[in-house]
Amino acid sequence: MKFNWMRRAAAFALSAALLAVPALAAEEPAPQLPDAWAVAELADSYALGLVDDSYTTYIQSTVTAEQLETMTGIVADKLAVLELPQREADTAGLVVDTTRGGVMNALYQEAAAYDIDGVEDGPEAFLTGLGVVQGDRSGELNEERPCTYQEAMTMAKRLILAVYDANDAGSRGLLWKAVNGDNTLYLLGTIHMDRSNAYPLHKSVRDALNAAQVVSFELDLNDQEGMTLLASLQTYSDGTTLADHISPELYARVQAAAVALGMGPNDFDSYKPWALASTFGVLSLQDDTTSANAMAVDSYINAYAVNAGKTIDAVETYAFQGGIFDGLSAEYQEAYLDSSLAMYETALSGETVSEEAQALAQAQEAQIAAMFDAWKNRDPEAFLAVYDKQAILNSDDELNAKLFTERDPGMIAAAAEYLETEGENTFFLAVGAGHMVDPGGIVSGLRELGYTVELVP
Repeated sequence: MKFNWMRRAAAFALSAALLAVPALAAEEPAPQLPDAWAVAELADSYALGLVDDSYTTYIQSTVTAEQLETMTGIVADKLAVLELPQREADTAGLVVDTTRGGVMNALYQEAAAYDIDGVEDGPEAFLTGLGVVQGDRSGELNEERPCTYQEAMTMAKRLILAVYDANDAGSRGLLWKAVNGDNTLYLLGTIHMDRSNAYPLHKSVRDALNAAQVVSFELDLNDQEGMTLLASLQTYSDGTTLADHISPELYARVQAAAVALGMGPNDFDSYKPWALASTFGVLSLQDDTTSANAMAVDSYINAYAVNAGKTIDAVETYAFQGGIFDGLSAEYQEAYLDSSLAMYETALSGETVSEEAQALAQAQEAQIAAMFDAWKNRDPEAFLAVYDKQAILNSDDELNAKLFTERDPGMIAAAAEYLETEGENTFFLAVGAGHMVDPGGIVSGLRELGYTVELVP
């Protein structure tokens, strides 16, 4: 069957949150937990790559020289993206070690290479002036004390965000504000992946999150029962395996991909083709601009909200969204897996499976990059110029249209329900950007219902 992979990739990236992972938000208790003050720092730190999934093994320990070097490298890379005016840094005599003062010096050295207000005042004055270092309750900076990992992580994260905020920088996302009386609903159209140096997000997005009492998603990424249901939908329970449902040639390629991912050749045997196709599709869209943790925007918003104590809600269920995929025909699932795996193979090796795969990979790369640029700049017109939702809705693809026609009306209704809530409330709804835009998107849908909806400046 003819399979339009480029439209399929774009539609999935902007519409379905099925494979998002609730990073950080659902950590089990472990020997080293962050202090209460550091919990709010975790989402941005993880998104930026300053901490990883094993942080409970080291976050309270003294930061090592190797860890500090990694952190300063991340700071250097993020500051370089801003292309700020450079200066000749006067950092002679600064001692870099694993004390708090040494960590301050290490971070200051990265900032001192740029013409940033206050940087000429030296490490202590510059970092305290930005709020990067705040001291203890008595105001002491304790520069001689060994620096814990969570302290170093927090300093690095705060430095990046402070410089970005001072320069009105960061990914703005497609963010609208809907109002009805005393109720406010922020609408963030997301892209379900991490690439194009997406982090940090712009201060306006974080401010909207901070203002909200309820943060809602397509799916509740903390719903363990729902995720268990999804896992059951993704896997076979009838005694058959993947090899029984696809061609021997395609199965051999799946086995090779599993090995390339550091897994056993049969580790994917229990998964249905649509589940693997979605996974390989997401992997194929990542590149060297993806952060170390590859944290999808939805997962970041979830972690930020959970760690801030927000109420979490969802406008769909795992049964509903999973059912759309699980109801695909066997023929379609095999073609979907074949196409997404070909794209992943090309991305992994740099070699083309075929000339057609090469052309599709180049077209996909250009489209996703352009969509991310428009998303980061909060430019709906540029986004729509690249993302042709009408073509997706008009296609004869078995899945594409279902991702919107069976879901957009329900999302519009859920958004309206938030706006009709009794009392004075602020909500934040994060769903795929494809659901926000026309035809049939949430933004125009709410306007048609009489609500005021404006793009956040």
